[in-house]
Amino acid sequence: KQWYQRRVAITAGILGPTKNIKSITRNDLVDYISRHYQPKNIYIAAAGGIDHAELVKLAEKNFGAMATTQEDSIPFPPARFSGSLMNYRDDDNPFCHVALAVEGCGWTNPDYFPLMVANTLIGNWNRAQGGGRNIPSKFARKIHEMGAGQSFMAFNTCYKDTGLWGIYGVVDPANDGIRPFIMAIQSEFRRLYRSVSPGEIQRAKNLLKTYLLAQCDGTTAVCEDIGRQMLTYGRRIPLAEIDSRIEAVDQQSLKKVMAEYVYDVDPALVALGATEGTPDYGLLRSLMSGPFE
Repeated sequence: KQWYQRRVAITAGILGPTKNIKSITRNDLVDYISRHYQPKNIYIAAAGGIDHAELVKLAEKNFGAMATTQEDSIPFPPARFSGSLMNYRDDDNPFCHVALAVEGCGWTNPDYFPLMVANTLIGNWNRAQGGGRNIPSKFARKIHEMGAGQSFMAFNTCYKDTGLWGIYGVVDPANDGIRPFIMAIQSEFRRLYRSVSPGEIQRAKNLLKTYLLAQCDGTTAVCEDIGRQMLTYGRRIPLAEIDSRIEAVDQQSLKKVMAEYVYDVDPALVALGATEGTPDYGLLRSLMSGPFE
């Protein structure tokens, strides 16, 4: 939230401040339900051994009388990402938690799947896991050999018209380990642009497809996926289409999104804990515009 300019919807907390919660009345709840629980905002999803005609009858019986009583007039201006460095030092914390991100894309953007493949290429890693350094991710092997990194996780968080793409990690600050860890992240960004092999990309695509399919393991998960896609895309995307869009990602499309979203842009870094040794923003920004080729 801190990476977006103030007074835009994305920076507003879900619950709001404590004083607002304490001041909620019955009328506030009724007004909220009548404003948002409208036919245009509701999708009925079902999965499993369901007869479609029977489902339609039940929907008409239980929801057929619903009508739009008022229009949602709350304005939502476009989100505006702002690169920044936020350092929350707490030396009582034995580790430094860092997140380095750039502005990504929204759900419906054509670059969504190339960025997801890039996200999967980086992957995630924890020093306690059994594989040690014998894992496919080159970035994970590099962090293992550096010694300071305890874990990391690539993320691609999407919203309606914007997103966050980057890496979160936990670092041991001993022996000035924070700066090399952050610089290793930026080095990995450059590697994704210039030297990822077709074999790595294919492995990432296979992993991504496996992950997306595993999320739909069961009727409850399928219903959630249907509802999420209807609210996001306005339709259910067939698995065959998802497969083809992931398979369409190649070296050129990966290079394109890395050049557009990562190269020479203002990054955002948040550091929490034992943050002594965190690089200043000038160095951080300069390494986003170094030679990518």
